[in-house]
Amino acid sequence: MTHLTEHSLAQGGRSAAFATACVRGGVAAGLGVGALAVLVIVAWISSPFPDSGAGGALHLAAGLWLLAHGVELVRTDTLGGLPAPLGVVPLLTAALPVWLVFRTARSTLDPADETGPRPSPAGTLGAVSGGYLLVAAVIVVYSESGPLPADLVTAGLWLPGVVLGAAGAGVWTALGRPLPGREEAAAALRGAAAGLVTLLAGGAVLAGTALVWHAGAARASYEGIAGEWSGRVALALLVLALLPNAAVWAAAYGLGPGVALGTGALATPLGLVGDPAVPPFPLLAALPPEGRGGWPQWAAAAVPLVAAVVLGRSVGRATGTGRARETALAALGAAWASGAAVAVLAGAAGGPLGSGRLLAFGPVWWQAGAAAVLWGVAVGLPTALAVRAWGRRVPRPKPPKPPKPPKQPKAARTAEAPALAATAPAPGAVAPAPPVFDFSLNGLDGLNGPSGLADLDDDEGYVPYDYLPASWETAPTPSTPPAPRPAPAPRPDTEPPRPSGTTGAEREATPKDTPLGPV
Repeated sequence: MTHLTEHSLAQGGRSAAFATACVRGGVAAGLGVGALAVLVIVAWISSPFPDSGAGGALHLAAGLWLLAHGVELVRTDTLGGLPAPLGVVPLLTAALPVWLVFRTARSTLDPADETGPRPSPAGTLGAVSGGYLLVAAVIVVYSESGPLPADLVTAGLWLPGVVLGAAGAGVWTALGRPLPGREEAAAALRGAAAGLVTLLAGGAVLAGTALVWHAGAARASYEGIAGEWSGRVALALLVLALLPNAAVWAAAYGLGPGVALGTGALATPLGLVGDPAVPPFPLLAALPPEGRGGWPQWAAAAVPLVAAVVLGRSVGRATGTGRARETALAALGAAWASGAAVAVLAGAAGGPLGSGRLLAFGPVWWQAGAAAVLWGVAVGLPTALAVRAWGRRVPRPKPPKPPKPPKQPKAARTAEAPALAATAPAPGAVAPAPPVFDFSLNGLDGLNGPSGLADLDDDEGYVPYDYLPASWETAPTPSTPPAPRPAPAPRPDTEPPRPSGTTGAEREATPKDTPLGPV
């Protein structure tokens, strides 16, 4: 009974988590359409000449929300009375609904409370997508009564595909972004992603450069359409929403197939063929001129070239330890994956802008995808093999370098430099003679007396200062002890030494002019 109770509780918890995920998917759809509705209503309120009431603004918001998911709309209020399709999706408006679905699926499978029940990955994908599509079906039905009803065929194809793709990306992120177990498949996916990002970035650079080049024509087109300040704001928002489309168009132009500018008109790097049916719009002012293309148009081929090199480099570095066959298979898989992604983006960025000659406008999806595959095979495959071969080369051994002598401390070098500079003679200069000092007693006559200190210089065999060295640096070591100094001879004009006991008083009492002796 306990086991059955726990099993029933677990089943009940999973059912509640599944229902919660379904509700969260519906809330995500409501948030997306609500954000667009607020934006459209603000534009309607600020417009000085509104064409319809609040109901028309809400129908317009519903149509724009469906268009952001790739659903074609049908314009019924045309001048000729015939319905005209509208299928060019502003890709920036698709970012909000896709992000909402992605975030909902990720947070549902990876909640903050790990102790509570949660659905399985497949259950999360089905619940979030199901709740979102239920709200989308209601919006499709609501749009049928407005000026921009949805095309049911594209609504049944693109709408579920976009929702399932965004929810699947959220589940994959919640699981830690696992890649296929085989090294070649993982390397192919990474290489395709690197090449696709490089291709789109290069397309954005091409589109921006073309707009700057034709800035005067783009400004004139903007001022001719905008009118009042509310129209200027609305047109600026529309141009901003179509900037990703311009990047995709420029990338398709550089790939080679080019961009269709109406039925029978095609713009490629080689030139513009046919009579283009281009409506006045600021972004369309950056299209190339008619006639044959020159070096500015040919330079667009550098974008897919760089993208293919990046693809091959990524694959070659990822499979450098394997065989060449594995690297080649991974490069081919990356080329096909990038081609599929380019085809999807080209199909979403292009489409009809009306009836007649405007039925074909933008890049052709299958041509752009095929061109991306060809660039990947022709450039990416050799690059991958070359990077693999370069990484497996054996470097030549380098001869060992002799050890460097130890460096002298800075303090010792600083103290030694002045001493060396003082002792070293300058080039071409004569070395100075050692200093000579006079240690004689000349001029000290007051010290002459009976002891005979002043008479030492008169001795021929006596050298008074022979123990001093000739230089102040080093003192010579005497090999033999010095000879004893002889006693000085008495001089004839001096008195003989007095016997001990004789005092100076007796000498003073004796007259100098009488000989010594008794009186």
